[in-house]
Amino acid sequence: MLATRAETNRRQFLGDAAAFVTASALRPGAVTAQAGHSRIKAVAFDAFAIFDTSSVIRVMEEVVPGRGEELCNRWRVRQFEYTWLRNSMHRYADFWHVTQDALNYAAEQSKVQLNPQQKVQLTSAYLQLKPWPDVIGVLKTLRNRGVRMALLANLTPGMLQSCVTHSSLGSFFEFQLSTDRVKVFKPDPATYDMGLKAFHLEKHEIAFVAFGGWDAAGAKAFGYPTYWVNRLDLPVEQLGEFADTTHNDLTQLPRLIDTGRGM
Repeated sequence: MLATRAETNRRQFLGDAAAFVTASALRPGAVTAQAGHSRIKAVAFDAFAIFDTSSVIRVMEEVVPGRGEELCNRWRVRQFEYTWLRNSMHRYADFWHVTQDALNYAAEQSKVQLNPQQKVQLTSAYLQLKPWPDVIGVLKTLRNRGVRMALLANLTPGMLQSCVTHSSLGSFFEFQLSTDRVKVFKPDPATYDMGLKAFHLEKHEIAFVAFGGWDAAGAKAFGYPTYWVNRLDLPVEQLGEFADTTHNDLTQLPRLIDTGRGM
């Protein structure tokens, strides 16, 4: 009698457990291991993860023969240093203005005299950036799989639109989110929040693709699943936050989104 009662209780427990699991799997938004579908519904890309700035070096080399790469490196470093400094000072100026200021500083630091025409030629190179070689194939794959996409970058709206137009990428991006909207630069949380408001999704549903390691850390701290496309093979920033996945190009992004692994 005791054995029969124990067996009955065991069957009742297993039945209740099975019913609970089934009900949980059928709940809206439930994620199961068997489903194999990623929770990522959208991807926000930093502009430099998409657009290659090596063309700026070529223009600089034409203007300052033999010193193009050196001067461009100083220019780029100062660009981002000025965004962080302006954030800290609460003295916002848009990225186009910052780019001009950084060029003036880098030229003076390098003891290079640039005339007004040369300065226009150099800054205008940031309006005609072309995509990295792997970009178009990856964007097509994501679009074919129904993943929504946006740019989320420090570049001004005009800079973003110009680069998108010159690269014929307009059909891929649902939004072009410039930090000029919130008058502050990444990695301020207000900049990453633009993605939530544009897509009307939760943080865990939007992957962020960063070009800079500091941007990857900022996006991860905000709460985005983060993919660092470390195209320059740089060391990991020691900021206490780390990208979920790091690769030297974008080719692994569709697979990771499909499987939900590493994101």
